[in-house]
Amino acid sequence: MACIEILFRISDKFTATSRHYVDRLFDPDPQNVLQGVIDMKNAVIGNNKQKANLIVLGAVPRLLYLLQQSSSSLELRTECAVVLGSLAMGTENNIKSLVDCHIIPALLQGLLCSDLIFIEACLRCLRTIFISPVTPVQLLYTDPTVIPHIMSLLSRSQHTQEYITQIFAHCCKTPEHQMVLFNHGAIQNIAPLLISPSYKVRMQALKCFSVLAYENAQVSMTLVNVLVDGEQLSQVFARMMQRDKPIEMQLTAAKCLTYMCRAGAIRTDDNCIILKTLPCLVRMCSKERLLEERVEGAETLAFLMEPDIELQRIASVTDHLVSMLADYFKYPSSVSAITDIKRLSKLRHTRDFCNQLDHDLKHAHELRQAAFKLYASLGSNDEDIRKKITETENMMDRIVSGLSESSIKVRLAAVRCLHSLSRSVQQLRTSFHDHAVWKPLMKLLQNAPDEVLVMASSTLCNLLLEFSPSKEPILESGVIELLCSLTQSDSPALRVNGIWALMNMAFQADQKVKVEIVRALGTEQLFRLLSDPDTNVLMKTLGLLRNLLSTRPHIDQIMSSHGKQIMQAVTLILEGEHSIEVKEQTLCILANIADGNTAKELIMTNDDMPQKIKYYMGHSNVKLQLAATFCISNLIWNEEDGSQERQDKLREMGFVDILHKLTQASDPSLCDRAKTAMQQYLA
Repeated sequence: MACIEILFRISDKFTATSRHYVDRLFDPDPQNVLQGVIDMKNAVIGNNKQKANLIVLGAVPRLLYLLQQSSSSLELRTECAVVLGSLAMGTENNIKSLVDCHIIPALLQGLLCSDLIFIEACLRCLRTIFISPVTPVQLLYTDPTVIPHIMSLLSRSQHTQEYITQIFAHCCKTPEHQMVLFNHGAIQNIAPLLISPSYKVRMQALKCFSVLAYENAQVSMTLVNVLVDGEQLSQVFARMMQRDKPIEMQLTAAKCLTYMCRAGAIRTDDNCIILKTLPCLVRMCSKERLLEERVEGAETLAFLMEPDIELQRIASVTDHLVSMLADYFKYPSSVSAITDIKRLSKLRHTRDFCNQLDHDLKHAHELRQAAFKLYASLGSNDEDIRKKITETENMMDRIVSGLSESSIKVRLAAVRCLHSLSRSVQQLRTSFHDHAVWKPLMKLLQNAPDEVLVMASSTLCNLLLEFSPSKEPILESGVIELLCSLTQSDSPALRVNGIWALMNMAFQADQKVKVEIVRALGTEQLFRLLSDPDTNVLMKTLGLLRNLLSTRPHIDQIMSSHGKQIMQAVTLILEGEHSIEVKEQTLCILANIADGNTAKELIMTNDDMPQKIKYYMGHSNVKLQLAATFCISNLIWNEEDGSQERQDKLREMGFVDILHKLTQASDPSLCDRAKTAMQQYLA
């Protein structure tokens, strides 16, 4: 009890001291107020408890009032800004309280003052507030006069340059933000700062350019033409990647060039990419680097080479990158392992050791996520690289484990990696089969956010290809219902993947599987998909229908049940405003129907359909002519029952003349197909 009483007394005494500081802010003597603010400044340095108490006791509104009063001396206003900046360096709750008290508009208003020391104090406080993740960055853009005014302050001093560029780097989060800064001269005003004598200024300017250029073609195209002291900006960035420069600078410069390259401003075969940027990013992945640097290096490298096979090949043979990434997985991955290590570390009674361990463990998920991303990028095109990745120690086991990680980001990165590797026929037949990767993938599909579902279902599409050994066990697992449910998603990507997987499943499938697909999907949903506004969904649905309508018994069986609806859908598409690809696929479906024993009568008894075929045989596009000619060829084939009657009817409709004309076509494939059809009349 005595100990508790002592603690209460200490707490009361501490609160009383804090209240005394606040009371002095209301003293009628301005000199006493100034001294009170100075004393408060000294009291809160490094003291989060004192900061929290002062905020609770209402110091912030009074400090803001004094800061905004024109009657306050410049010294008092400056000291108020300094104290507010110190309060902002406390906890996130402190930041929230300051923002709730409308500190940002007050400080932005303070920037209109002509006194440099006061401006620097306001900017320093704004910098501290805006770099916090809890601050709404949009507050910087609310008043359209703020950005141009802040931009005009860049020339005032090195401090204003450092604070302003840091604010911009943290507050540029969207394409809209990029364009606001760009339109107010960010590039012209910040570029000269890259050769500032101050390292801090150079570094913050560099970070500004990395966020401005990210996925922004207009900014990137402008940057590539900028000269700094007579030197191209890309060359300035390249110099900043030299090994003797600080790692932070090397990495950020590499990001700038990466983003400019991805935006199309720099060619992927440019020396500054192949000889400078790529090797620099590979260096960042080595185990000598800090965990944060390894994560950032790997993710940036993955982004750089994602669309370019040559960069992937170069990276795969640079500094043993593929095997180097295996080290990213050598950190505790399970919660129990992390808990055990932390428990043991506490027994050592070494706070520094515990803090370092917490720091390292915080990056465990990030490391695995970055490694999976980089492996996915490396293996997205080249078969030899994929083989090298799967042969890396325990790689497939790591991917399988990654699919069930607690972190959504790691699960997403793991399934991206799996998707990249699933493009390989060899890996589908070997590693994927040996490790039964379809099982954790199916589990992932049961309950996951849309972004994970999109990548997992896309991977499943590859596992359902004809030559994949995983196709049969997946079919037996009851996947059809799940895929049909995806086709009803609001997300076009999920609808595409659901129907794509069904299309792959239906390819050369048994009649039983096809009937089950049609039953589970339902004719209403099938025809709803045939009128989907997304062209990719429509194309895959046509692909599914084409695969369902293959082999004569299957064609006749499906058309006997759903022929009327299918013919209506074909008519609507052929009459509608669709692309050449969509109409070609539809005509191929019609050619399959024409190949059925009984199904072909649905074409022959529909007076309108032969006229449509005739129209497309005379179309200006060769692909459509070929597909339409194939329809006629199947309808008049001699070896089938009723062929003579069909030939006679189609002759009366003028098809023989059209075929004869097409035998003179300049396209050899069309010419041959027309000749093959004509032979049926001559036989």
